Amino acid sequence: MCKGLSSLPSSCLERAKDLRVKLSHLTETHHKLKGQDGRVPLDLETLLKNRSALQAFRGFLRSEFSEENLEFWLACQEYRVSPSNVQKMKSSSIYNQFINPDAPQEVNLDAETREALLGVTDSPCADTFDEAQQRIYNLMAKDSFPRFLRSNHSIRAY
Repeated sequence: MCKGLSSLPSSCLERAKDLRVKLSHLTETHHKLKGQDGRVPLDLETLLKNRSALQAFRGFLRSEFSEENLEFWLACQEYRVSPSNVQKMKSSSIYNQFINPDAPQEVNLDAETREALLGVTDSPCADTFDEAQQRIYNLMAKDSFPRFLRSNHSIRAY
């Protein structure tokens, strides 16, 4: 123990103890946020590639009643790699689940994007949902993801 600390006023000692506790908490939180590769996911793209982080993000969105954006994004990822003979069926399913104004998990898309999708669902191709998927990704990156990082869900992810 430092001999000089006993000569400091008690208010300084209390403040030093408080700072030590805060620094300890920050260090602990930082370590909990690290992924398997040792890095903190600073962007949504990194999070979506990490299984445990993705599950934590899904749980967070579920707690906010807004998991439809993630579910849509994941459905589009799956659709993109689907064989062309099943794309029409999957396209219809995605439209009915997420795009249709009466959809059970309707995502927030502008009218222009929604109309464009209605016109191509009869003859879908691998990039049918790319624009809509990118819009939802941007929405999650700017809105949901920052809130997730500030939540307890992100701390439990790692």
